[in-house]
Amino acid sequence: MTQSQWTRVDQYFTDLLVAPDPVLDQALAASEAAGLPAINVTPNQGKFLHLLARVQGARRILEIGTLGAYSTIWLARALPPDGRLITLEANPAYAEVARANIARAGLEGVVDVRVGRALDALPQLASEGAGPFDMVFIDADKPNNPHYLAWALRLVRNGGLIIGDNVARDGKVADSASH
Repeated sequence: MTQSQWTRVDQYFTDLLVAPDPVLDQALAASEAAGLPAINVTPNQGKFLHLLARVQGARRILEIGTLGAYSTIWLARALPPDGRLITLEANPAYAEVARANIARAGLEGVVDVRVGRALDALPQLASEGAGPFDMVFIDADKPNNPHYLAWALRLVRNGGLIIGDNVARDGKVADSASH
């Protein structure tokens, strides 16, 4: 499948399944205006994350990698009124944009943005007793995914959900030689 076809299929599902949302649109626009890389989840992926969190009945979510908080907003909106989300972001400038987007979404009482390297923050979360989490979403620097997964397994509850972004699109998951 070409990139053009991939993009058209994504757009088809977005148009079909994702209602227009000015807050999310503004989060994307603010991220772009601040010069953040355009590597956030797509709208249909955000909707899917939201649905997974709802189906899971998640009350506590951990997100590793915040960027401009686009996926954070999708996930936080899936939480019940007493739900909480902790998101980890290494880049202070990205965290500043994320906090503004979270505030604009009215979720500042739901989301805790922590700034610093995730590999430093994850042991801190464990020592604080922050878990167990119902859901962990990993969308950070890919070389550390094995380490993030190890921490997610420690911090997620039994029966919890761990989701890793960008693990299948290169196609290597379907290539038996890459296993």
